[in-house]
Amino acid sequence: MTAILILMTLGLLLGGLLGLAGQYFKVEGNPLQEEIESLLPGSQCGQCGFPGCSPAAEAIANGAAPVTACPPGGKALAEMLAAKLGVSVDLSGVADKGPMIAYVHENLCIGCTKCFKRCPTDAILGSSKQIHAVFADACTGCEKCFEVCPTECIEMRPLTHTVQTWYWPSPMMTGVAA
Repeated sequence: MTAILILMTLGLLLGGLLGLAGQYFKVEGNPLQEEIESLLPGSQCGQCGFPGCSPAAEAIANGAAPVTACPPGGKALAEMLAAKLGVSVDLSGVADKGPMIAYVHENLCIGCTKCFKRCPTDAILGSSKQIHAVFADACTGCEKCFEVCPTECIEMRPLTHTVQTWYWPSPMMTGVAA
């Protein structure tokens, strides 16, 4: 019983010291980086050349990456980031193609697993020498599988509306005078 009480006291004392050290030595993050990261899509696709949205936000906040670095964000995201950072942006090179997902043509797939290995979100189902398929809910449209497919059986298609992704469009404003 004495050993249990000693261990419990020691655990509470060390836990309290760690809590105090965590408060005292707390490192504040860059608030601009956190704001930029909240604007990014959060798909962690790597199309920007960074391993995820957090390192991309850090690079954009530090000026190491342009505000047009995020292809899935398109022109709207680039404009929001430019306004937040107070910089001018050239949107001529930014493509605004909308969300895309991969689709595998089963009659052309040879099961080489090159696409399977490149997918950052494990959206491709299948194994060696078997036909592959894409789990649409997990696909971020990063096009990494499309680039490495030797038989060109992967096609990037626009995301079709489902019950979960459909939204009510804004009504068109007519020239009605009030």
